[in-house]
Amino acid sequence: MCILLEVSRSGYYDWLDRPLSKRAKRQKKIKEIIEKVHKKYPMWGVDPIWAEVKETIPCSRNTVYKIMKENDIKSKRKRKWKATTNSNHNLPPAPNLLEQDFNVTVPNTVWVGDITYLWTEEGWLYTAIVKDLCTKEVVGYAMGDRINKELVINAMNMAIKRERPNKGLIFHSDRGSQYCSKDFKGLLKSNNIRQSMSRRGNPYDNACAENFFSCLKCECTNFYHFRSRDEAKFAVFEYIEVYYNRQRRHGALGWITPATYKRLLALKLAA
Repeated sequence: MCILLEVSRSGYYDWLDRPLSKRAKRQKKIKEIIEKVHKKYPMWGVDPIWAEVKETIPCSRNTVYKIMKENDIKSKRKRKWKATTNSNHNLPPAPNLLEQDFNVTVPNTVWVGDITYLWTEEGWLYTAIVKDLCTKEVVGYAMGDRINKELVINAMNMAIKRERPNKGLIFHSDRGSQYCSKDFKGLLKSNNIRQSMSRRGNPYDNACAENFFSCLKCECTNFYHFRSRDEAKFAVFEYIEVYYNRQRRHGALGWITPATYKRLLALKLAA
């Protein structure tokens, strides 16, 4: 091989014994962190992995991107979709108070909600969530085998009990019959919450709520086959309480978690 490459044997062995350069050691360390993060969070792309790496070794996004590309490290995701909103009813909708203005700087001033489904061997499991637009935290949720008004009422009750919002909070959703029901509207009114709804046939009006379910499915539930509703409930609970609210980095928050953002914001507002 040395003859073929036109190098001396002594030079070759000297190259083998030569210690790694400072730059090579740094690149190796970054690669190790990337691999460790990817193993723990296989659904993460370049940006959240870069945010994780920077906490240990300052580096550019391009460096992380190149190392991931050279080592074929990619985010792992699946996609499935099914419509769950029933807007074909005679219940009066609420006006659209948001008008796609999703830039909220104070916690518990605007919440959004939506409903999704999960298939199990026992049948469908439906999940309703309430999400804070400021912190991106899921503050309330409920699960059941029926897509009814009780589902969204239970999710809202959990959010109210957990956060105890001040008067004037806006809650935005689509025009589903569950959100238009008299009982749900009564719950909002009794807690001084203003109701807002998307325009008919405009999915972008509630995209910030639907985004959570996209993450839930792409990053979690689409990778599993649930034998029972209880299995699916546990997966959703763990995703929300352990991962989404406390570990998942959000681009809209500067690639930190909702829990961290909420804590830093509380310190800032207190000061």
